[in-house]
Amino acid sequence: MNTSQSHEPWNKGKLIGQKSPLKLKDIWAIRFHLQQDKRIRDLALFNLAIDSKLRGCDLVDLRVRDITHGNQMMSRAMVMQRKTQRPVQFELTEPTRDAVALWIAKAKLSSEQFLFPSRQKDSPHITTRQYARIVHRWVQSVGLDTTNYGTHTMRRTKATLIYRHTKNLRAIQLLLGHSRLESTIRYLGIEVDDALEIAEQTEI
Repeated sequence: MNTSQSHEPWNKGKLIGQKSPLKLKDIWAIRFHLQQDKRIRDLALFNLAIDSKLRGCDLVDLRVRDITHGNQMMSRAMVMQRKTQRPVQFELTEPTRDAVALWIAKAKLSSEQFLFPSRQKDSPHITTRQYARIVHRWVQSVGLDTTNYGTHTMRRTKATLIYRHTKNLRAIQLLLGHSRLESTIRYLGIEVDDALEIAEQTEI
């Protein structure tokens, strides 16, 4: 076999590792951009991704009934995670409820329909690959380096902000649906962040 003709590694030239969470200023910048462009679906998806802290596969799999009760938006919802088969709860803030309700009304979605249906015939809802492209457009629209951000950015953002505010690891573990605290520590990369913060505050 001629090794020179073998396939290149999938990650050649790509930045590998944890994707950065968004900062508050980035969140507001993306929201403003989506509102200005009247991107109703994208604003609903963006806000829900931030609030829910769900993996991409679980986010795109949401149905209208998962976050509504009758004609009312829920303030809290619970879904079963595909990866772990463990339930996880999340809150829906008022801006998220408003954005999602507007999208449901515009798209005329019924209770049983997927919240973010796909225009492609081979999938009933947007795929994780489509979601990744959407996230790419979001961060690009506000001038961020797209190689540093991805779908896990959306999952990590609010969890990271909550941790920095409270330092409550157990709460973050529950919000992310991790079975082990070590997974939460590794996922957030907080030991490194905390060490760097201490180092920055230490004068020698």
